[in-house]
Amino acid sequence: MSAVPVLLDFRSDTRTAPDAAMRAALAGAEVGDDAYGDDPCVLRLEEAGARLLGKEAALFLPSSTMTNLVAVLAAAPHPGTRLLTGAHTHVARFEDAGMRRFARVEMVPLAQGDDGAPGPDALVAAVREGARDGRPQVLSLENTCMLHTGNALDLAALDRLAGLAREHGAGHVHLDGARLANAAVALGLPVEKLAAPADSVTFCLAKGLGAPVGSLLGADASFVDRARELRLQLGGTMHQSGVLAAAALEGLARLDRLADDHALAAALARALASVPGAEVAEPPHRTNIVTVRLPGVDAAELRHRLAEREVLVLPLDHGWVRFVVHREHRDAAVPVVARALAGAAGG
Repeated sequence: MSAVPVLLDFRSDTRTAPDAAMRAALAGAEVGDDAYGDDPCVLRLEEAGARLLGKEAALFLPSSTMTNLVAVLAAAPHPGTRLLTGAHTHVARFEDAGMRRFARVEMVPLAQGDDGAPGPDALVAAVREGARDGRPQVLSLENTCMLHTGNALDLAALDRLAGLAREHGAGHVHLDGARLANAAVALGLPVEKLAAPADSVTFCLAKGLGAPVGSLLGADASFVDRARELRLQLGGTMHQSGVLAAAALEGLARLDRLADDHALAAALARALASVPGAEVAEPPHRTNIVTVRLPGVDAAELRHRLAEREVLVLPLDHGWVRFVVHREHRDAAVPVVARALAGAAGG
């Protein structure tokens, strides 16, 4: 077992760096030019992504933020489309300016329950409001719920929400599945099962799977054709991107090992809960995210106190901070982090 690093960075699983096997895949990639559709590694990745997501086709894009934007643009080509999404989703909190500026949508934030799912009643009311005005509407769901304890939404919840949206007037359901691989592993389901309720799906390759860059958009073939044109217009078409696709293919082969991250996150949650005064959230389906807070300490201050003890976290709302576990973390880090939190609790 390798030694614990001097600095423990739990801000995000995007912090993963390519390991030796990924670097070898990068170096040995057979490439063409994806702008002309003839990069063999990209073609293999898109075929593998379509199979994984259970969709007719998939498209490789530089980031999940661009993938979500392209999906909404393809689903909502007319200005004024209503985009309904949880108020604390990545789309609402970090992508809203881009969605409004480029997709020209009206953002409709929905209250989320403790599990991260939009409330069914709030969803129905919002969709009905848009239907009365005859407005096109898109629902964007998120799995896992990155600001709601990292909970994995189960298939029943996704089916119900997608069904209600369509029943009451939404024309398209998108799933921001940036950590959908984590949700699938946590729930013991194939990724395609969790992707099935959505018309289009974002699937990140650069988080827990460890690829340096990229996301996939899965949907039916005609939708992906539109998305490919939009990717070009947004400047997201790359040339010899097979070097990146090769690393992503290596990441897809390791999907099952996300269970190790979840086990380490559970161990971390138990250790942090043992710190006097600490409150650790317990999601219905834990993945690789742990959230904790201390009484009387706001999130920015807690982040500062932990950083002084060489532990980096992301501050959230209401005093919570977020730890995201990934493959570069080790069991030996758990007691170190618990001691850091105990020290932070003491001021």
